[in-house]
Amino acid sequence: MAVWFFRSHIYTNILFSNVTLPPPKKVSFTININSLFAQEFCNSPINIVTKDVIYDKSLKPLNFEGYDVKGSSKWNIENNGHTVKITLGTSPKIGGGGLRRKYKAIEFHFHWGVQDTLHYLPGSEHSIDGEKQAMELHIVHIREDALDIADAKKISDGIAVLAFFIKVGGQNSNSLSQISLIPPEDELGRYYRYEGSLTTPDCHEGVIWTVFEKPVELSIFQVSQFSTVHFDGKNSTYMVENFRPAQFLNERYVYWSSASTLLPPAKVLMLVLILTYILSSLFQ
Repeated sequence: MAVWFFRSHIYTNILFSNVTLPPPKKVSFTININSLFAQEFCNSPINIVTKDVIYDKSLKPLNFEGYDVKGSSKWNIENNGHTVKITLGTSPKIGGGGLRRKYKAIEFHFHWGVQDTLHYLPGSEHSIDGEKQAMELHIVHIREDALDIADAKKISDGIAVLAFFIKVGGQNSNSLSQISLIPPEDELGRYYRYEGSLTTPDCHEGVIWTVFEKPVELSIFQVSQFSTVHFDGKNSTYMVENFRPAQFLNERYVYWSSASTLLPPAKVLMLVLILTYILSSLFQ
């Protein structure tokens, strides 16, 4: 049976910097056991076993279009009952990279672990050879011709997600605006590709996953700030361990590309702005 869980309690309000998030939408489910079993064959996340991946030379460089956005005034922060989701007012696009058409970005969100006494317990959803990272960023895209996520779910290849690992690195004394939060161009081109599902209810299948091999790095202090956010903005339950466990690969294949990635001419990708925006809010 498809499973999604987190150890923390149901989300209430979140006080996010100067932005007070509305209460989460109430989530109700009508469970059909037969449909759950029928749809669990291609679930995500997965553990990527590198010795079993298939090199696919047809996975050409990813093209990023409109990812050099300059501001976040149109971004909407929402507590959706699973994570902190940021809905984009603009629509950066991706193409190439083995994708048969262009996809537009609609939102991004994070999954993370928890800080214990001595270590930060990892909270990434995907893993490589059994190794998880501290966090994982998902940028959700839908087909360019889809109206919204509901419309995209009606199409077999309607959704594509970019996944970036975030690992704990050395202490960084620079301000967030000066931190390079994305891998070098050649490393950004190394990614894994497989067909899976969304990792939050309804765990819809038919999602094209691109999981980048090279993690971005943040200090332990920066990473641990995510697990200090409270569900209601007060000293109550922490928002921690909001990840889904690895699912069976079953008969699927995972493909690998070491292509060079075509980056936009601007030096700042939206990914930099994403993490800077979120972390700056947490640290204030």
